[in-house]
Amino acid sequence: MATIFTKIINGELPGRFVYEDDEFVAFLTIEPMTQGHTLVVPRAEIDQWQDIDPEVNARLMTVAQKIGQAVVTAFDAPRAGLLVAGLEVPHLHVHVFPLRNLTDIGFAGVDRNPSPESLDEAQAKIKAALAEQG
Repeated sequence: MATIFTKIINGELPGRFVYEDDEFVAFLTIEPMTQGHTLVVPRAEIDQWQDIDPEVNARLMTVAQKIGQAVVTAFDAPRAGLLVAGLEVPHLHVHVFPLRNLTDIGFAGVDRNPSPESLDEAQAKIKAALAEQG
């Protein structure tokens, strides 16, 4: 059975994509810790991060780093947070988000009902920052 992320990747469910290549995608989460919270996801359904091939992991982290640079630029944040939790969906995903302080990290304080406008704005800002990167 396909994961919810596979359904988003395949266009069966909506997603606000900011990055795509043959191996990975990045799209906004619907419950952000901070505005711009993005998930970097392999197209392949890999459940746990420790099971990923080391070379694929290196490429995943390269994409996460690119997204991290974009969220720092897009949201004028001092840092980008990176988190691999893996409990919500059995499909490997890396959380990348603008980070201003330690209270930004954690799922207890996520925005469970972000406005569509806020998500659209975040998508546009991240895509613009990625375009500037080249």
